[in-house]
Amino acid sequence: MITNPTRQRALRGHKPTRPTPRVANTAEHQAVLAWRLTPRDKWIARMLWEHKVLTAHQITALAFPSFRSGRMRLRELYLWGVVDRFQPFVTLGTAPMHYVLAPAGAAVLAAEDGLDLKELGYRHDRVFGVAHSLRLAHTVGVNEWFTALVDRARHPHPGEQVELAAWWSETRCARHFGDLIKPDGYGRWRYHDQHGGQSNDRQMEWFLEYDFGTEPLSKLAGKLAGYAALAQATGITTPLLVWLPTSRREAAARRLLAKAWRELDDRRSVPIATAAAELLNPEAVHPSPADEVWLPLNAPAGASRRALSGLPDAWPHVPPPVTPTEETPAGVDSPQPMSPPSPMPPTATSPRAPRGAGQPGRW
Repeated sequence: MITNPTRQRALRGHKPTRPTPRVANTAEHQAVLAWRLTPRDKWIARMLWEHKVLTAHQITALAFPSFRSGRMRLRELYLWGVVDRFQPFVTLGTAPMHYVLAPAGAAVLAAEDGLDLKELGYRHDRVFGVAHSLRLAHTVGVNEWFTALVDRARHPHPGEQVELAAWWSETRCARHFGDLIKPDGYGRWRYHDQHGGQSNDRQMEWFLEYDFGTEPLSKLAGKLAGYAALAQATGITTPLLVWLPTSRREAAARRLLAKAWRELDDRRSVPIATAAAELLNPEAVHPSPADEVWLPLNAPAGASRRALSGLPDAWPHVPPPVTPTEETPAGVDSPQPMSPPSPMPPTATSPRAPRGAGQPGRW
C-alpha cells in the first residue's frame, strides 16, 4: 500500500556537484590575488561581508551588465577562494546560488584595512551558518529591497539622476542603535531636483522595517516607542519606512501604527510611510521601492501615493541629512574596523580595466 502521497518532483534532491579545483588559501595565492582582483571584485567581497549573503541575481543587478558576465566572474572568484556559495533546498524548481565571503576574500579585506582575521571578526563556520539560519529568507528579502534601488539608480528614467548613497545592514544598525531600535536597514537616497528654475541635489534618509508577514503586526507597532526614544536622544529626526507584502496587510498595519503613533509624546519625531510589494508595476523594466508606492501615515484620506524622492515634501519639518563630509550625527558609536561599502559599485569597462571607485557611504 502506498502511504506517502508526496509527489515525485518534491522528493528530488540536489544534483551531485562536480568537483572543482579550488585554489588553497596560501601566502602565494594571496600574492597572485594582488593582481587578479579588480576594485569591483573587492567591492563585492566587502558587500558580502557587510550584508552576509547575496544571491547571484542580486550581485548581477548590483555590479554587472548581464547575468552571463556576472556568473562567469563569480565562478572565477569562487575558484580563487574569494567567495563561497550554497544553494538552499526548495521543493519545486531550483533556488539561485547564494554567495558569502570566503577565507581568501576575508584575508584580502583585512590586509587592505591593516587588520588580521581575528580583528576583522571573520570565522568561516559562522559565515556559512547563514545557510541554515531561520532568517535567511528575511535577510535575502531585505538585500533584494536595497538591490532594487541600486538597480534603479544604474538604469535611471530619462531626465532622472538618482543614487543610493548609503546602505547599512541590520547587523551594523544593531551595533550602533541596538539598545533602542533594531531596524532591518538604513538607507540614504540622493536625487537631482529641479525647482523654481534652479537645480539642486536633495537627499533623504530612512530606517527600514521589512515585514515578511511572519510576525504579529502589534510587535511592529510596538517598535515606534524605540524610534521616538532614539530621535529624542540624538536630536535627529529620521523617517521610518515600513514595507509590507500585500495591500491588505498594509491596511491592517496602518491602523495599528496610527494608534501607536498617536500615543507618542512627539509624533513629529517619527515620520512614517508604508508601502506594499504588490503595488509595484510587474510590467516595469526595473520596479523598485523608489516608485510611487509610498503613503505617509499622516496623509489625508484619498491622498495619492508618493515616490521615494517625494516623501520629504510630506514632512517639511524634517531637515535634510548631513552630507558624508559633515560631522557624524550624535548617538553613533566610534568607527568600526571596516566602514560600510558604497552601495554603488565601481565602474569598469572590463573586469581587468577599472576606471574608478564609487563614492563612500554615509559614515
